[in-house]
Amino acid sequence: MGALIAVIVIVVLVLALGRSTVRVVQQGQKGVVKRLGRFHMTRNPGLVFMLPVVDSMIRIDMREVPRRGDKQDVITKDNVAVGVSATIFHQVVDVNKALFEVQDYLVAIDQISRTALRAVFGTMTLDEALSERQRINVDLASHIADATEKWGVRVNRIEVLDIIPPTNILRAMEEQKEADQHKRSVILQSEGEKQAAINQAEGDAQANITRATAQRQATILGAEGRKQAQILEAEGNQEAQKLDALGEASAIGAVFDAIHQGKATPEVLAFWQLKNLAKLADSSNSKLVVPADFAGLMGAAKALVMATESEPSPGATPGAANGKAAPEAVAPPPARALPSGVRRVRTR
Repeated sequence: MGALIAVIVIVVLVLALGRSTVRVVQQGQKGVVKRLGRFHMTRNPGLVFMLPVVDSMIRIDMREVPRRGDKQDVITKDNVAVGVSATIFHQVVDVNKALFEVQDYLVAIDQISRTALRAVFGTMTLDEALSERQRINVDLASHIADATEKWGVRVNRIEVLDIIPPTNILRAMEEQKEADQHKRSVILQSEGEKQAAINQAEGDAQANITRATAQRQATILGAEGRKQAQILEAEGNQEAQKLDALGEASAIGAVFDAIHQGKATPEVLAFWQLKNLAKLADSSNSKLVVPADFAGLMGAAKALVMATESEPSPGATPGAANGKAAPEAVAPPPARALPSGVRRVRTR
């Protein structure tokens, strides 16, 4: 029984010594070996052998670690208290400084990030803080980098997660945003109406120009058409007058030839003049234009009457048959009725 207990004690001691003598460093970590409380060496990932009881090792994570800070209240430049929370991405670059230059580098990073948030937001207004997060991240990283460099820790970046203003500020911001949206809507509507009016005016002006151009072209074409029609009408009238003149000349020539060939006497000519005068009197015209040589025409008519009356008739005197009757024996010729529409003209 005593031997069994001794064996058990020996096994436990061996395991304890083996555990303190052989250690394993994981990938992404580094082991810091201290001998008798002082820094001895740095071990890379893998199997590490140490002296039992004399040596001790601390593993340090060398990977980038995101650390989310707690929500804290900060005051902006325009005296508005807002709640801010941010995430810090840091990485240990020097294990000796991280272990021996600061007591706890994690706590130190958390505290320095809080002071950096207050310092950065204190230089910005609420509107700037809500709209310029990229600037906040850059200012925070530069503010923390100087302090963490001597700790062997590098702050890669800081991302602000939440910026929460007070309720009354949120309500005022919502009202302001609504007013801005309404203002923008009214401005856009007025600009649209203005642009529509401009387009309408430009369209009307273009339409008026096009209409005036068309009217001018139509007027020009109409004037040219009327001019051409007048030219054609004048040429037609001229041609007709020429044809009428030729016809009249031909008719006059034919009448003249007929008169000469027929050897018409003055009595026949006077008879035809009276006949044509009767035709003029029977026309629908209520007026009769008397020619200037009407006296000659009346003289021809009188000669014709006298020639017809000079023929012998039963009971006539010999003097009358010879056409030389005595003045007292010759009675004046009876007055003949003129054709209808012909007025009697007294000539001297």
